[in-house]
Amino acid sequence: MPTRQIGAFEAKTRLSEILEQVSRGQVYRITRRGRPVAELRPVTPSDRRPRFGSDRGRIVIGRDFDKPVPGMARYTK
Repeated sequence: MPTRQIGAFEAKTRLSEILEQVSRGQVYRITRRGRPVAELRPVTPSDRRPRFGSDRGRIVIGRDFDKPVPGMARYTK
């Protein structure tokens, strides 16, 4: 779809209608006094879900991970 230009005042008065069209893929360039100031475009969905084990080999837990921290005994009672 080609980008449509729309004035800021008109965009404000027709926002609900414009958002509906944007959700269908339409892109709007919003202008103020004929100069572009913003673009309103659909959000690209993120299909990247975290996968279990994707950081394998990047994170290393030390053997002493669960040893008491020196000087912390007074805070744990």
